[in-house]
Amino acid sequence: MSDEGLELTGESLTLADLAEFESRRPQAFLAEAARKRMDQSVAKVREAIRSGRICYGVNTGFGAFADRQIAPDQVRQLQYNLVRSHACGIGEPLADPIVRRMMLLKANSLAAGCSGIQPLAVDTLLALLTHDVIPMIPAKGSVGASGDLAPLAHLALALIGEGEARHEGRLLSGTDVLAAAGCEPVALEAKEGLALLNGTQASAALAIEGLFAAETLLSSAILAGALTVDG
Repeated sequence: MSDEGLELTGESLTLADLAEFESRRPQAFLAEAARKRMDQSVAKVREAIRSGRICYGVNTGFGAFADRQIAPDQVRQLQYNLVRSHACGIGEPLADPIVRRMMLLKANSLAAGCSGIQPLAVDTLLALLTHDVIPMIPAKGSVGASGDLAPLAHLALALIGEGEARHEGRLLSGTDVLAAAGCEPVALEAKEGLALLNGTQASAALAIEGLFAAETLLSSAILAGALTVDG
């Protein structure tokens, strides 16, 4: 972490960075090298579509519909359908610190440039973080082999102007969520819904919460033990 803030490269984020981010809330931003990698991965997706190659989740259906080819003029709509259909979480919303961590982890994962998604999606996600606009993500939802599909779908809804979020004590919905961060809805391109939903950032955010709590307890136990023998 530098004086400018937390630079996301997709490769260098550490637990110490996460802890400092949560205590200081520096501005996180996308590294230029990461931005170039992301642009290159988007170009590869577009080239695959132009070539007519069959690519799972790009111009095919998902899961049991993997053998169903999608018409070129429907590949963008496919991504919106994916996000909306998986935003089916239930229960109380995750706490703000968990969601902030989840957002940062997702941004860092996409910054690796292996997902075929435009840098604008990460820029928008980080803008929400900077302005402390926290998407409403139900605590209970699907966790599968492809990742934390339902929680990440609710996060993706915020990026396309269809979600809900907390900001300065108010509940925002739709495009008001993005307006609070000075952003416009992200127009999903081919594969981008899949890129947003595939991942384990919700599970990781919760696991890291447990790790940080365990570290605090360990430090407290060591201190308490030392005090018991202090003469």
